[in-house]
Amino acid sequence: MIKFHHLTTKLKSLKLGGMLGSLEIRLDQAQKDHLGYMEFLELLLEDEVQRRASKSLANRVMRARFEEVKTVEGFDFAYNQGIPAGQIRDLCTCEFVERKQSLILCGPVGVGKTHLAQAIGHQACRLGYKVLFIKALRLLADLGGGRADDTWEKRLRLYLQPDLRILDDFCLTPLTPQQAEDFYQLIEERHRHGSLVVTSNRAPQDWYPLFPNPVLAESTLDRLVNCSHQVVLTGRSYRPLLHPDRKKSVAQEVEKM
Repeated sequence: MIKFHHLTTKLKSLKLGGMLGSLEIRLDQAQKDHLGYMEFLELLLEDEVQRRASKSLANRVMRARFEEVKTVEGFDFAYNQGIPAGQIRDLCTCEFVERKQSLILCGPVGVGKTHLAQAIGHQACRLGYKVLFIKALRLLADLGGGRADDTWEKRLRLYLQPDLRILDDFCLTPLTPQQAEDFYQLIEERHRHGSLVVTSNRAPQDWYPLFPNPVLAESTLDRLVNCSHQVVLTGRSYRPLLHPDRKKSVAQEVEKM
């Protein structure tokens, strides 16, 4: 093994310490393939670019606070023919994020709304956007706590900072007057200035009765619903596939092949 102690301090002082991880491999490659100096340098620089890109992506994914790291590549579109695969893949270009538009994913329990929302969020992270995922009830509870300790505006600003905010399981239950007001403020601030992905078991037309104030409902949802891409997911629930007995059955079938 080649020692690079004389380079370590210099590379680290230039914030290029990551090169040490591939330097020996690239030196060996250069000797075997008779690479020129420029080719060798380009390989080292490309390694550093890739390392920094991977580190930045990992940081964005961590800050997004996903429940799980999900990707569109890991979604089984074949299981439910009612899932509009082409439309979902188009949304994964994140052009709607660039345009500061929003997205509503609605459908019954288990069809993959949360998976797809997180997959789109992960793709946004890959493209360099800042993302934040949160359950709707948790967000409303957090804003409610801000009313109690006079930190409401500070908490709201944190939710407005990301390029893409993912709000999961919206309108599971009727909103209280305070929750409705807080959600209105969030939508009012995000409208035309940032993107939202909202998932819900209910169709948007069924959200209106869950607001205690019809005028507030109209003002809030007009800004959200009428300015969003809407995708209705239909089909069977994926959850039975996650049952331990089902997993065991699948494993046994694989062993028999």
